[in-house]
Parts: sequence; C-alpha cells; structure tokens
Amino acid sequence: MARSSTTYTPKWRSGQTAVIRVPEGFADQVLQYAQKLDRQWSPPSQSFLFGENIAATKLRRSKVVNVASVPLRSPFRYPGGKTWLVPYVRQWLKSLSRPDVFIEPFAGGAIAGLTVAFEDLADHVIITEVDKYVAAVWQTILSGQDEWLAQKILKFDLTLRNVKIALARANRKDLSLKEKAFLTILRNRVQRGGIMAPGAGLVKRGENNRGIGSRWYPETLARRIRDIGRMRHKITFFYGDGLLLFGQFGTERQAAFFLDPPYTKAAKRLYNNWEFDHRSLFETVQHQRAPFLVTYDNTPEIGSLADEFGYDKRCVRMKNTHHARKTELLIGADFDWFDAIAE
Repeated sequence: MARSSTTYTPKWRSGQTAVIRVPEGFADQVLQYAQKLDRQWSPPSQSFLFGENIAATKLRRSKVVNVASVPLRSPFRYPGGKTWLVPYVRQWLKSLSRPDVFIEPFAGGAIAGLTVAFEDLADHVIITEVDKYVAAVWQTILSGQDEWLAQKILKFDLTLRNVKIALARANRKDLSLKEKAFLTILRNRVQRGGIMAPGAGLVKRGENNRGIGSRWYPETLARRIRDIGRMRHKITFFYGDGLLLFGQFGTERQAAFFLDPPYTKAAKRLYNNWEFDHRSLFETVQHQRAPFLVTYDNTPEIGSLADEFGYDKRCVRMKNTHHARKTELLIGADFDWFDAIAE
C-alpha cells in the first residue's frame, strides 16, 4: 500500500483527502467504508449521494483518463464499457447548453446515460438495448423492482457449485423478468472479463487469486442498483432498436444522441447481439438535426465511412481492460468543444 498527498479541492464532507493505492479488488469496499465514515461526520444531502457535487475531471487530450476519477454507477462490468469516456461526454454536453433529453441507443452498461441522470446534465435520459438479458436488468431496476434485485444479490451464497446451478437455469422459458435480471448480473460478474457471449468461461484465478468471487461485490452492487432505482423518474428504458428513436427525436435540436455501437473487430467475441450494419448508423444520422456523438474502435473501415458521409472525427487515448494503451474514434459534426481541451 502506498500513500500520497493531494492538492485538489476535497469532495469529502469530513475534510482534506489523500490518495491511497490499494489492490483493485478491494477498491469498492475501501470507498464504501470511507463514504460511511464521511456520512457519520456530516450527513450528506441527496445531491451529494447522487454525485452532483463531484468536481469535473480536468481533461487533457494528451493523457489517458483515469477511470478511478469517474464515479462507477452501473451494476455491469461491461466489455467495451465507456467509463473512460465520461469526462468527454460531460464536456460535449456542456457545449450544447443542457439538452432536454439525452438518448443512449446502445446502452449496455449505460455508464453515459447514468452519469447524465445522476449529475443532472439533461432533463431526461432514454436508454435502449437489444440484448434481452441486459434489457431485463434495466427493466427490473427501472420498474420498481430494484430492492428485490438488491436483496437477491445480497442473499446469494456465491460458491462455484451455486453459480453453476444458478446459471444452468438461465435459459428456462418460465423465468420471470426479475429472475432473468439476477442471473444476468451473476453471469456478468463471474465470467471472464464480464463477457456474456456464448462460450465465455467462468473466472478461474481472478484478481489476487480470489477466484470466481473476485468481481462479486454484493454490497456495492446492491447500492448501485438502489441508487439507480431512486433515479428512475429521470430515466426511460426501451427494449429494441434504439436507432428508431431518431424518428421521434432526430429533428429536435434539444435532444442529444450518444451512440456506442458494437465494435467492428471484437463484437462477436464480446456480445450476444453482435451483428450490426455499421453503414446503417451513418445513413440514419445523416440529415438529422439533433446533435450526436459516436464512439467506435479505430479501424480503417469506420474512418472511411466517416469520411464518406462527411463527418469529422477525433482520436481519444484510452486503456483497455488489459491496460494496453490504444485509441478510439469519436465521430460527429462539430468538435469545437473537443479542440478547446488542452493538450
């Protein structure tokens, strides 16, 4: 364990802060305990609990965003998740002077939509998802069943035997929606890399040799689910093709679309619904009035499509789940907000 002092304005109610390095597997528990102590020092307001007072991350285009600086809202450990992009989404939305509605057609773990809802960056958030298992989670939480799901997670005795018995039931046709939601969260947390596509194996060694339970934090998951449930008045979920929402909101300048479609290279290995016509996305957003921001893996195919349809693009530095540095593409019609960020 290492420790260093900090000079930024503290966000904790109980005083000055310090940066302490701990194993990643313990990070959620340490933060949860620290927040508990902070609440005992001075009871927080609802806005503090929801993160609206969190200071914006200082962006520099030459540096990779430290995901530890971004509040983790989603119950999913999602392959291809965009936690690292959240500070850029904030910056983009600020340039739009607060949209009436923020729409995330490829929700997945929905970190962008959740951030917008929790930090009140738009009046309302709409998220959509075509994967029926992922959709079951959002439908359950946002329909008032968040406490049931939280309790189910807290009471589950996670052993290899119990995991195998539970997951063997996942494809039964008589499963209720909320049972399907629980099994989806379980699968997401015990399979390697959070991958839920067919053929993904269970975690073996895991972090710090903790095995199958190395990504199972029931208290943290329950807290995130309850927090999302408390925000359900600001979030609407649709199960299906999110691009259809352009027909309803695409002509509205006060709507904003954030699009994170399946990767072109690794999608088949990562997702259940991996097949996607990438050209159709560019054809859909063409001639729309609503501002949009698309994030893609940086490939010649996608770069060529952006050029063909006359859209601008920028490269953003990030780290993948294996800590390898790479770049991803941002595609849109206006990048003045991005170019204003210091190198």
